[in-house]
Amino acid sequence: MLEPEPLRRKLILDGDIETPEFVNVLKALDSQNRLRILRYLWDRVASISDIAVALDIPASTVGIHVETLEEAGLIRTGYEPANRGIQKICMRMFDHIEVRLPSFDQPRDQTIEIPIPIGTFVNFEAIPTCGLVSAKGVIGVIDDPVSFYELSRAEAQLIWFKQGFLEYRIPNRLPPKAIPETLRLSMEMCSEAPQYDLNWPSDITLWLNGVEIGYWTSPADFGGEQGRFTPDWWPLRNCQYGLLKEWYINEQESGIDGRRISEVKLSDLKLAESKTISIKLGVKPDAKNIGGLNLFGSQFGNHAQDILLWLSYRLAE
Repeated sequence: MLEPEPLRRKLILDGDIETPEFVNVLKALDSQNRLRILRYLWDRVASISDIAVALDIPASTVGIHVETLEEAGLIRTGYEPANRGIQKICMRMFDHIEVRLPSFDQPRDQTIEIPIPIGTFVNFEAIPTCGLVSAKGVIGVIDDPVSFYELSRAEAQLIWFKQGFLEYRIPNRLPPKAIPETLRLSMEMCSEAPQYDLNWPSDITLWLNGVEIGYWTSPADFGGEQGRFTPDWWPLRNCQYGLLKEWYINEQESGIDGRRISEVKLSDLKLAESKTISIKLGVKPDAKNIGGLNLFGSQFGNHAQDILLWLSYRLAE
C-alpha cells in the first residue's frame, strides 16, 4: 500500500533538453487535467476512480493521464484490494520542479540511441509457461521452449516465460576518447501468470556485460482490457500490456525510474574494454517472487517502442 511521503523531493531538470526525462516531464506538465491531478494528489493517495469522481473526468481518461505522469516519474502507482478485485492507486512524488534551461556555452554530452527489437535475442532460457507471438500470429508452439529457436523469432512483438532469461548483444559504438557517463534502457514489461493475474508479483533482474544491476518487482500480469497497440486477434484473457520502465546506470549508482536500486556503477561494466554490450533480462531461480516475464515490442501493449538503449558520453579533452 502506498503511503504519502511527508518530505517530497525537488526534481531538477538541468539543461539537457534531449534526455527522455526532460522531454517526458515537460510533456506531462503540458495538460491542464494532468496539473489538476497533481494538485489533487498534493495531500493524499487516491485511486483512479477517486480522482475521476473528484475532478469530474472519465476514469478511462484519468488512466491515460496517470500513465503519462508515471512515465515522467511525477507520480508513483501501486495496487490495493477493492470491493471487486484490486484498484490502482496514485501518489505524487514531487512538490517542486526546477527547470534549468541550457545556454550556448554549456558543453553538450553526446548520446547514442539504439532500438533493439525484442525478437533479436542471442541467448535465452525459457521455462513454461512461455511463448512468442508476432503482430500476426503465434511463432512456433506455445509452451515449447524450442520455439525460441525459430528463425521468425526476430518478428516477435510479445515474448513471455515463467522463469529464465533473454540476452541481447549490440555493438559498442563509443568513439575513441569517449568517456561514458550514463546508460539508460527503456522497455515495456510485466509479470507472467497463466492467462493474466492483477496480483502476481515477479522480481525481474537486469544484467549488463555480465554484471547484475538489480531487480524490479512487477506487481501484476495485466489483462482484461486490450492494450493500446495489442492486435484485436489476441484474446483478452491473455496478457495485454505492461508498464514502461527505464533503468539507468551512471558513475554514482544504478536505478529504475529515478529510484536507486544498487551501488553498481557504469565503470563496473568496463565498456572501454568491450566491443559489444550485453543486455540480459530475466527471472532468477532463487528470486523471492518467481512470477515470470512478459516483454512487449512496438506492436503490442501500450507503448509503440521496442527496447531502447541510450548511452551518453563526453569526449576527453
